[in-house]
Order: sequence, then C-alpha cells, then structure tokens
Amino acid sequence: MTITMYGITTCDTVRKARAWLEGRGVPYRFHDYRAEGVDAARLDGWVGKVGWERLLNKGSTTFRELPDKDKQGLDETKAKALMLAKPTMIKRPVLEVGDTILVGFKPDVYEAAVGR
Repeated sequence: MTITMYGITTCDTVRKARAWLEGRGVPYRFHDYRAEGVDAARLDGWVGKVGWERLLNKGSTTFRELPDKDKQGLDETKAKALMLAKPTMIKRPVLEVGDTILVGFKPDVYEAAVGR
C-alpha cells in the first residue's frame, strides 16, 4: 500500500503526523505543497472524496490575509481555485492511504488506517 503525506514542513501538525508514522515504522512519501504545489486533478479527487469544505483551511494565515471579496461567496469552484493558487490554504496534513484520504492528524484515525 502506498502512503503519501501532503503538507508543509513548517506545520506543527504535519510534524506530529510525520513523527507518529516514523515512530511506528510506517513508510511514506512526503509531498511539500510549498515546494511542489498540488495539481488540479489530485485536488479534484480529494474534493470528490472529502468535500472542499473539509479541505479549505479557513483558519490559515494565508486565508485570513485574503481580501474580503475573495472570502465571500465561496463555492467549490472558487475554493479549488484558491487552494490551487495558494496550497497552504489546504488543511494539513492530507494523507493518501491507497484510495483513502485523511485530512488532519488524529492518532486513532491514523492507527485505524495504517496501524502496524
């Protein structure tokens, strides 16, 4: 089973999730949004599985610093455009475990998905 974690290296939640995986010897690939971005097809797949509302991090500094006009009238199309333009607005981490998508880090959810 292939596991890929998406996030940014400076995020505390990503650090906790990586430490959790590494502490259990779970092999994974790390994809840094800031360095590598995220492609539209992958984001579309995530939105299809978990919804844009769950992926868009409205609490992020990047989102909070947007002009009000960009925050108003959010729908799937607008949210995806924002996340593609500035991937740091995507909640972190996003973990792909085969066909399963996990958003955020909760040890019990990770254990159920990848427990060893």
